[in-house]
Amino acid sequence: MALTCIQVLLMIGMLVTGSINTISKKAQNDCTVKGYPGKNGTNEEHDFDHPWFQTWIMFIGEMFCLIGLLIVRRKEIQTWKKLSSWTEKVGGAPLEPPTHKRVFQWIFLIPTVCDLIGTSLAGIGLLYVDASVWQMLRGSIIIFAGILSKVFLKRKLVLKHWAGMLTVMIGLVLVGCSSVFKSSGDNKGSKALLGIALILGSQVVSASQMVIEETFLKNKSYHPLQVVGMEGTFGFLLMSVAVLPAMYFIPGPQVDNSYENSLDAIYQMGNSVRLLIFCLLYLFSIAFYNYFGLAVTKSLTAVHRTLIDACRTILVWVVDLFIYYAFDKNFGEPFDKQYGILQVDGFIFLMIGTALYNNLIDLSFIPCCKASEQELQAINRNRTIQDDDSASDVEDEEEPLIRERPNVYT
Repeated sequence: MALTCIQVLLMIGMLVTGSINTISKKAQNDCTVKGYPGKNGTNEEHDFDHPWFQTWIMFIGEMFCLIGLLIVRRKEIQTWKKLSSWTEKVGGAPLEPPTHKRVFQWIFLIPTVCDLIGTSLAGIGLLYVDASVWQMLRGSIIIFAGILSKVFLKRKLVLKHWAGMLTVMIGLVLVGCSSVFKSSGDNKGSKALLGIALILGSQVVSASQMVIEETFLKNKSYHPLQVVGMEGTFGFLLMSVAVLPAMYFIPGPQVDNSYENSLDAIYQMGNSVRLLIFCLLYLFSIAFYNYFGLAVTKSLTAVHRTLIDACRTILVWVVDLFIYYAFDKNFGEPFDKQYGILQVDGFIFLMIGTALYNNLIDLSFIPCCKASEQELQAINRNRTIQDDDSASDVEDEEEPLIRERPNVYT
C-alpha cells in the first residue's frame, strides 16, 4: 500500500522531532556557562550537568499533550453536533453524545514514577557517552520489554523474538565496547561503563513502565494523549515539590555543595541564549514527538515505527558528526578511527535484531528457524489484534478507543 502525503509528513515529523530530542539534550550537556554565584559569590563557567532538571523540562513538554487532548475532544463534540443536526433534518434517531473520561486520574501516578526514574537515569548516563551511543543503547528496551511481557503479561515469545533479542544483545556489547575503548584513559573508561550501566538500567525501568501501562491503563480505554499529558502533569508536580528540592539539599559536587542545584541551571539558561534555545528545542520536541508518535501509530503500523526509530539513530549520529566537523568541535562527536567500526557493527546488529523481533525478516528457509504451527498461530493472533485495533481507530473515531501509547524516547 502506497503511503499518502500526510502519512509521509507524519513519519518525517516523528523522525525530525525525535532526533532533535536527543541532539538538543546532549547539546545542553556540552554547554559551558556561568551560573548561580552561590554562597561564596564565585561565578565560574562550568558544564550544564543537570539531568534531573532536564527531566523536569521533559515533563513540561509532556504536559502540552493535554492541549492536544482538549483539541481532539473538541473536534469530536463538533463532529457529533454536525451529525446530530443532519440526522435531525432527515428525521433519524438522535445520536448519543461522545463520552469522555475525567482527565485527572490518580492511576497515572504509577507510570509517572517509572518515567521519572527511567528518564533521569538515562539523562545521567548521557553525561558520560556520546549521543549516538546513547541512542543505540536505548534499543535494549526490546530485550527487557520482551522478558517482562512474557513474565508478567504471559505473552508468547516465538523463536524469532528470542533470536532478535540475542542479536540485539550482541549489538549492545559491540556498541558498549566501542564507547569504553574510545574513552579509555584518565578515568574516562570507568565513566563510560557507568553511563552504559545507567542507560541499560533506565531501559529496564522504561520496559516496566510499558508493562504497567498495558496492565492498568490499556483496558480502561484512556486516550494516549491523556496518558502522556497526565504523566507530565504528575511528573512536573513531583519534580517541583519533592525531587528537585531534595536534590538541592543532598550533598554533592555542584554549587553550594548540592547534588543538583536547579537554581544554577536556571541561571545558566539566563546567561546563555544558545543553552536556552537548546532547552526550548528539547521541551517542544517532546510535545511534538508524542503527537507524531500517536499519529503514526494510528495511521500506519509497528513496522513503520521500527523503521523510523532506525532512521532516527542514523540521523542523530550523522548530525552529530556533521556538527563536530563542520561547525563547532565543542558540540557533536568525532568519529573514532580506531574503535568506530565496532559502533558501526553494533548498530547493524541492533537493526537486524530489531527487524527479527518485529517479524520484518523471513527466516523460514532455515529449517531450525521455521516457525511451528503453534508459533504461527501466536504471530497471526497478535497481528489480528493489531489490525482490529487499527481498523477500529479508523471506523469509529467518536469513542474513546484502546490505543497504544506512543513509545517516547526522551
